[in-house]
Amino acid sequence: MGLSRKSKKELRKLQKHAAKVWESQQVLLGESGKVAREAGRQLGRFSREDLVPAVHDGYDKYAAPYVGKSVTYANRFLSGKVIPAAGAVVGGAMSVWDAAGDTRDRLAKGRGFELDTHKYAKRAEKYGKKATKNLAAKLPKQKSGMGAGGVIAILLGVVAAAGVAYAAWQTLRADDELWVADDPLRAPDA
Repeated sequence: MGLSRKSKKELRKLQKHAAKVWESQQVLLGESGKVAREAGRQLGRFSREDLVPAVHDGYDKYAAPYVGKSVTYANRFLSGKVIPAAGAVVGGAMSVWDAAGDTRDRLAKGRGFELDTHKYAKRAEKYGKKATKNLAAKLPKQKSGMGAGGVIAILLGVVAAAGVAYAAWQTLRADDELWVADDPLRAPDA
């Protein structure tokens, strides 16, 4: 079936118009890609110059005091309650061991049992104090500076900032692959 000259002429005219529209879309998509890349650069600058310092200041203002207090409390609790109690228990056990060793030595030398309980109490106290003193000397010194909680909080802040930046970049980036044809200068066939 053949087309009339008028139909062919209108078809060529329509094809030229479609080619012009196609070229203008290609230019428009190229420009929008440039705008999206520039927006990504600006977002990166914003996160470096504004967002990261704001997160750091927020951590210093809100989280750091509580992290510092909890570390101080934990150190105070360990050094004030747990270690002395453990020292007393270990000291008591060592004093019983030493008292048993002294009794064993006396029995081996043929001196027999001494039933002076006051003397055993003094020895047990002496051995307990000695053991507690030895354990206290082995305690680690209290460290100053940022602890593990502070480092973890900073890392979480950085990861959160990176997540926000990545989400913004994904939102603003140009998906040129979805809109650009294989042959950008050729108009689609009518």
